[in-house]
Amino acid sequence: MSNPDHPPVRRGRPGYDRDRMLEIAVQVFIEQGYDATSVASLAERLGLSKSALYHHFSSKEELLEVALNEALGGLEGVLADAEGGSARERLEHVLHGAVLVLVDKLAYVTLLLRVRGNSDVERAALERRRAFDRRVTALVRAAQDEGTVRSDIDPSVATRLLFGMVNSIVEWYRPSGGEGGAELASDVLAVALDGLRAR
Repeated sequence: MSNPDHPPVRRGRPGYDRDRMLEIAVQVFIEQGYDATSVASLAERLGLSKSALYHHFSSKEELLEVALNEALGGLEGVLADAEGGSARERLEHVLHGAVLVLVDKLAYVTLLLRVRGNSDVERAALERRRAFDRRVTALVRAAQDEGTVRSDIDPSVATRLLFGMVNSIVEWYRPSGGEGGAELASDVLAVALDGLRAR
């Protein structure tokens, strides 16, 4: 007779769902590099056979594509939500939201920032990043035109500098630290946009 207070111990292969498998694969890609990671090493880390891995993902490339979509979809969503208000307010929204996406999807954004364009999946991701940058640059330019950020800095350079700061967070931020995503996003806005304030 089974005891409801003590469910039976699961035996056999680990019970990973698709999302958990993806999380572990992303960690392996970050540790070993995507190109150096084999399907066999992924299966070994997961404690699964290769056929069990293929049951959830058709290839290593699909794992990469789904992981990059996690990061890029979050960033693109922030841009899509930046409607209404002044150009500066929309720019603030994008920067604040980008930091929150980075904190929430830290491993996925880390992987995105390490993509070098060695495959069709990586090249497509890089093109989406460039499209994101172009839209942010247009926001910076619009804020310059309305006089709410300084106009003596090229808008594309300003975008690179802003997101250079945001992207550097992946190198040092730890979720277990004392500052959460919202506080970190506020700090980024204070440092970044006060430096761009129109004189």
